[in-house]
Amino acid sequence: MYRGCPTRKIFLPKRVGRTRPIDRTDAAARRQFHRSLPGYRPTPLLRSRSLAAETGLSEIYVKDEAERLGLPAFKMLGASWATARAIQREWAPDALLTLDGLRRAVEDGPRRRLAAATDGNHGRGVARMAALLDLECDVFVPSGTAQARIAAIEGEGARVTVDDGDYDDTVRISAHEADARTLVISDTSWPGYLDTPRDIIRGYTTMFEEVDDALAASGLPAPTHLFVQCGVGAFAAAAISHYDSRGSDGGAARPATIVVEPIDANCLLRSAEHGEVTEAPGPHWSTMAGLNCGLPSLLAWPTVQGGTDGYVAISDSRAHGAMRTLAAEGIVSGESGAAALAGLQVLLEDREAAGRLGLAETSVVLFVNTEGATDPVNFRAQVGEEPSETRRAAPARHHDRHVINLSEEEQR
Repeated sequence: MYRGCPTRKIFLPKRVGRTRPIDRTDAAARRQFHRSLPGYRPTPLLRSRSLAAETGLSEIYVKDEAERLGLPAFKMLGASWATARAIQREWAPDALLTLDGLRRAVEDGPRRRLAAATDGNHGRGVARMAALLDLECDVFVPSGTAQARIAAIEGEGARVTVDDGDYDDTVRISAHEADARTLVISDTSWPGYLDTPRDIIRGYTTMFEEVDDALAASGLPAPTHLFVQCGVGAFAAAAISHYDSRGSDGGAARPATIVVEPIDANCLLRSAEHGEVTEAPGPHWSTMAGLNCGLPSLLAWPTVQGGTDGYVAISDSRAHGAMRTLAAEGIVSGESGAAALAGLQVLLEDREAAGRLGLAETSVVLFVNTEGATDPVNFRAQVGEEPSETRRAAPARHHDRHVINLSEEEQR
């Protein structure tokens, strides 16, 4: 089923078979590693009664990743774990998976470095890991990247190179940086390069484990529907893998999963339509910078294809509207961060598509605010206030929502 208009596209595929999840055999070591990082704490899981009432749904949960490990996005979860595993795999097989252990492993010998391609958040996470481990770092960004995102990466101590092409061009450039002293930490894959992107996907699953912990402690119902914003598909693969594995262990049924993309960078929707990896031709100029990807990850695609129930492509105007909706809830969200809510809003406007996906008054929806205001200039333009004003006003605005997994003292 395909339905579309100039500002949105909806595609509901026929399921192609059993999900092919990314295995999670390293879960215990990964969570222990994340907990050891400076500033680790579970990010807030919000229960919004006002959003649920506005949409006619039973519950809406928002996993708020506006700040994760001192950075304004969830990406550090994947970048940190993938960097740790790459160091252990390529440079120091006996290294302990702790910051101190990794530092000791890389302090002797030639000066080493990390390299990455990014639209902003992933590259900053890689740069932060390089700084923590006293490594050099080179990050490649596409033309049109917001100056605030470039400055943030440089603020971590990395060298930033702006390429004239798009994100997929920077991926190809970064791939050529690999050598004996350089690890490429990419969140997408290509033939022969699978281990690190697989570890990035595994790293992301920590946030969904935190959601499980919070809901179990509160006694609230598990999600029936999951909306995930996507670039190359790694984030969706993490979510699908987590809930597929949980269901196979006798847990709650896997939620219906809906992928949300920019309308001119909808490579996953196009791939689902064609039944194979398909490029969304550029240029990709969406302000949803973290989602501006033209080609799915070869590693993530089989999992996404096997576990996605619906695809929604949205315009920038829909993402900007969702930013304002979240700000009214006291939630600071960037363009990519608000995309999942925008996808939910678009889908609910199409009663036939929503019905086919089982969205109804008994539904429990989970989505992730994947980033804060990583482009403060556009945040001000769309929301009409500074991010700090949204945060300061949050206590007065969130009378219809509460934080499930934080104590009353922490919420204050």
